[in-house]
Amino acid sequence: MKIAITGKGGVGKTTLTSLLAYTYADLEYQVLAVDADPSPCLGAALGFPNDLLAGLTPIARMDELIYERTGAQPGTTGGFFKLNPRVDDLPDRFSAVQGNIRLLELGAVEMGGSGCICPESTMLRSLITHILLRMDEVVLMDMYAGVEHLGRATADAVDAMIIVVEPTARSIGTATQIKSLAEDLKLAKLYLVGSKLRNEDDRAFIMSRSPGLPILGYLFNDERVIEADRKGVAVYNESPDLAEETRNIVNSLQSV
Repeated sequence: MKIAITGKGGVGKTTLTSLLAYTYADLEYQVLAVDADPSPCLGAALGFPNDLLAGLTPIARMDELIYERTGAQPGTTGGFFKLNPRVDDLPDRFSAVQGNIRLLELGAVEMGGSGCICPESTMLRSLITHILLRMDEVVLMDMYAGVEHLGRATADAVDAMIIVVEPTARSIGTATQIKSLAEDLKLAKLYLVGSKLRNEDDRAFIMSRSPGLPILGYLFNDERVIEADRKGVAVYNESPDLAEETRNIVNSLQSV
């Protein structure tokens, strides 16, 4: 499975990504968790120890590596550089590993927007293409609120894009925008997951406001998410309720 997880900031997409990672790991899959958010925090949600996370650097910030592979200095536009740099060795070289889960941080291009033709964006797009098309393991991409790391060449390789929503009008509005962007890429396998629900009224709100997308399941509000963060452990191990809800989401995804 190759799954992209996105949604408005703060809705719980990183929490869901970490829960999915441990769910698939418990099913004895090898999991590559890709942190594609400009402010990486997936490692902490996974409960990876600080000394392991300290050795990670987002690929977009590796200036020497980008220059070596593309032939151009990061931060520049125009000129000549390789549009298909070698990237097949990067997931193994620059990921942190704990059990069946590997974590890779992408980072973000700091200039030019998502359409920037620059060494950094070329490197990231090539790496994402390799991960989605070549790697034989479960891939979970914790993305920023959009589809900027995907292109037409890789959209077909995504088995599902999960848009995480909380029971607010703004969150549903962001989901509608993401749906439109994803459909521009011909990415049709779009689903919702409700997050931070307090009661059945919240569930009914999401169901009534869904922008025409199937709902895989719901994660109810759980104070143990905060406790897991404070302890530096994985919420999957701290909250049996959220772990069970995530297993139901995985089962729903396998049946669609």
